[in-house]
Amino acid sequence: MCGICGIVSPELGDVRPIVDRQLELLDHRGPDSRGSFVGSRGVIGQNRLAIIDLVRGDPPITNEDRSVAVVLNGEIYNFRQLRLQLERAGHRFRSQGDTEVIAHLAEELEPVELCRRLDGMFVFAVWDERRGRLVVGRDRLGKKPLFYSQAGEGLIFASEIKALFADPSVPRRVDAAAIPAYLTFGYVPTPRTFFEGVRSVPPGHVLSLRPGDEPVIERYWSPPLTGSDGEGRLQLSISEAAGRVRAHLEDAVRRRLISDVPLGAFLSGGIDSSTVVGIMAQQIDRPVQTFTIGFEDREGYDERPYARMAADRHGTDHHEFVVHPNAVDLVESLVWHHDQPFGDSSAVPTFLLSEMTRGEVTVALCGDGGDELFAGYERFAAGLAARRYSALPAPVQGALRGALGLLPTTALRGRAGSLQRFAQVADRGLPDAYRSWISCVQDAERDALLDGRRDDWALEDYRDTWRGSQGAHTLDRLLDLNLRTYLLDDLLVKADRMSMAHGLELRSPFLDVELLELAAHLPPRLKARGPSLKRVLRAAVVDIVPRAILRRPKRGFGVPLDRWFREDLRRYMASSVGAPGARIKQHLAPEAVDHLLAEHDSGRSNNGYALWALLTLEVFLRQQDA
Repeated sequence: MCGICGIVSPELGDVRPIVDRQLELLDHRGPDSRGSFVGSRGVIGQNRLAIIDLVRGDPPITNEDRSVAVVLNGEIYNFRQLRLQLERAGHRFRSQGDTEVIAHLAEELEPVELCRRLDGMFVFAVWDERRGRLVVGRDRLGKKPLFYSQAGEGLIFASEIKALFADPSVPRRVDAAAIPAYLTFGYVPTPRTFFEGVRSVPPGHVLSLRPGDEPVIERYWSPPLTGSDGEGRLQLSISEAAGRVRAHLEDAVRRRLISDVPLGAFLSGGIDSSTVVGIMAQQIDRPVQTFTIGFEDREGYDERPYARMAADRHGTDHHEFVVHPNAVDLVESLVWHHDQPFGDSSAVPTFLLSEMTRGEVTVALCGDGGDELFAGYERFAAGLAARRYSALPAPVQGALRGALGLLPTTALRGRAGSLQRFAQVADRGLPDAYRSWISCVQDAERDALLDGRRDDWALEDYRDTWRGSQGAHTLDRLLDLNLRTYLLDDLLVKADRMSMAHGLELRSPFLDVELLELAAHLPPRLKARGPSLKRVLRAAVVDIVPRAILRRPKRGFGVPLDRWFREDLRRYMASSVGAPGARIKQHLAPEAVDHLLAEHDSGRSNNGYALWALLTLEVFLRQQDA
């Protein structure tokens, strides 16, 4: 991993001090070296985290005559095959790494075809001196970030928003219209951000720019989706499909083991990370270094016993860390690394897990993506059930809601709360019910906080995304929606920012494009049937994942916020979110903020997720005033 940045302009002037400042702000992403290339109308720079070719891979990397320069954040997994093809075509290489293949491909290919040839997680920037053109490409799923802002006839870009503000001509204005979107989703959906005039390049797109012209953004890839006619659907038994999934997983892990530095794996105790560790153990000739984080709690958040089970099964060199409530003191650092408020509190353990892991290895594999490809979240089953629920007569729906409302949240093995939440919104239909199940701030509280103000641009975009999959099977539509929203703007953002905060490269075998395309063409019944989720994946890994892990229900990477905010961090919340001078009270209804706090403090409601969202918003606003 690395951090990249740059400026292009028809009247460039001496912008090297700005690019140098950008590189300073991105130093945590690539602490091993830094370099820049100065062209006639463009400067590109890179901080490098050295993973492959530790000797000759420092930036900038160019082609033979230095007419094309490239900087790269990420990894190109098929670079060796591409290099062979380029060498046969007469190109000469100076390094042994993956970045140089992009420079040579850029000599021959237009931007869209260039991106299509690359398999990996990446954002690259190419300055082509002969064409006087910048080309910036982002990987298919958006694993790596890229932000930009236009200033006059020029453009400035960087891996993180903070590096854009190294240029004093880029205004640092908070976009108030982002706040309703943030309360709805816990993030501001791509391509918009919390800052006016700052955008991100969408995943699967490439931006081209000749200074003085408007940037051209083109799509080169879309997630596959099988239509209503079933064309392209693989008609396989579950055992046949499991065999194919296993083979693709093994290939995906193998591609992600290429490294000239030590590597290990995150191990949560769930199916996905246990699968990755099990396959790694079969492919390397030494014990896998595994890393787990847990809590000393009474709510069931502690994953360590199950992680140990998987670690023992595969004889790993296992490391553990326990998170305590004072970890919330990290919120200032978390917001700084995200550059925006971030409503997912699992950023806390991810930050600490990355810090612990980086003390031992430079690269780690993780299980992100297994739920997205194979329908691992309970909300997918709920979405399928919502179709049937909405068809019930209104009196029956009302009776069910009333009966569930009488259940204590300790009933039904702790799932009464989930059933109540399902019944409350299922009659809204999809995708609104689905969105409500993943919101950190529920609609009633959101409306109260906004004091009647409505700006539904993000919600309308969400519905447009759903409408774009019209005609496909409901489960396929839900998986597609989740891929384009929650995966992109929550999970991948958290993984990138929290790992790169410590200069740790995180690789996700489940997000391999070939595996994704296989999963997309499998019959929905092989992924989910009733409450049975990830059916084909469980069948594919039954020999390497302990039975107890295969049988346990899905458990998210959560934090016991409800108890923390009510007990250990009660005064902290009162002095920040609850303070009379809280910044959020300039944008939200003060009485609604205080009501959320009071209801939670009294135990009448569990508002931990909403309060975390407000806390990170408060810290963000304070940082903008500093």
